[in-house]
Amino acid sequence: MTELTAAWKKGDTVEGYRIMSEIGRGAASVIYLVQEIKNKQIWALKHVVKNNPKEQRFLDQTEAEYKIASNLDHDSVRKIPRIIKRGSLLKTNELYLVMELVDGISLHEEQPDDLATTVDIFRQTASALAHMHDRGYVHADMKPHNVIVGVDLAQNYTAKLIDLGQSCKSGTIKKRIQGTPDYIAPEQVHRREITAKTDVYNFGATMYWVLTGKNIPTAMGVGGDSLTGSRDDSLIAKATPVIEINPLVPDRLNDLVMQCIEVDPSNRVEDMDIVADKLDLILGILRADPIQAD
Repeated sequence: MTELTAAWKKGDTVEGYRIMSEIGRGAASVIYLVQEIKNKQIWALKHVVKNNPKEQRFLDQTEAEYKIASNLDHDSVRKIPRIIKRGSLLKTNELYLVMELVDGISLHEEQPDDLATTVDIFRQTASALAHMHDRGYVHADMKPHNVIVGVDLAQNYTAKLIDLGQSCKSGTIKKRIQGTPDYIAPEQVHRREITAKTDVYNFGATMYWVLTGKNIPTAMGVGGDSLTGSRDDSLIAKATPVIEINPLVPDRLNDLVMQCIEVDPSNRVEDMDIVADKLDLILGILRADPIQAD
């Protein structure tokens, strides 16, 4: 089967996996809940099909996602243990990505009720991004949609970073604009080098939205929804401080978020390890005495 519209149905057997249900769709992909027949293990199976030459980029992104995931080993990053290629001897036109099933709800759909838990989710995510950076990669599409929040057996909240489809080696200059308008960094819009500082910005924009319910001004400008319009860096408005929108946010956390979303990368927090350390400090203070979190 090579037509994406002709989706697999429940009970079908595909590449040694039994389809249990469809759980998501992308521009050129369908994601299924599946059970591996030989050992009964449950996975998410991403099926990507190239129906015309313009869709080659979806295959390329999927292969890159697998290669990058294969070089990562962090509890808060979704694991992708296998890729299956199908097509002719010299030409792949269909891919299956076997992915860790992540059970939970995206940070975009639902946020924790208390600030300490929210900061803990931030800390886990920052640690995952720091791990990627240590291995030489940038996520490049950090946003609330790509953090899945679950609960482990000890009833602790857990964060899992997903969707490495736009991830790349640090220092990459992409040929076209990639990113999500409400979280995109200026260097992504203007197709400059993508570095760890890009993730710092995207992550800062993510924290800002979770804490305030509002998006920061970005370089996308008019037409941003289609990634066509853009503002020069000097014209990007300063975001209102988090604490002015949500007075419950402590000064330390407000300052960290605002430092992450500096337009000039040289003015941002130095790296994601520092972000994770600061969040760990804030979390410790919140848990010990919320009143002293400032």
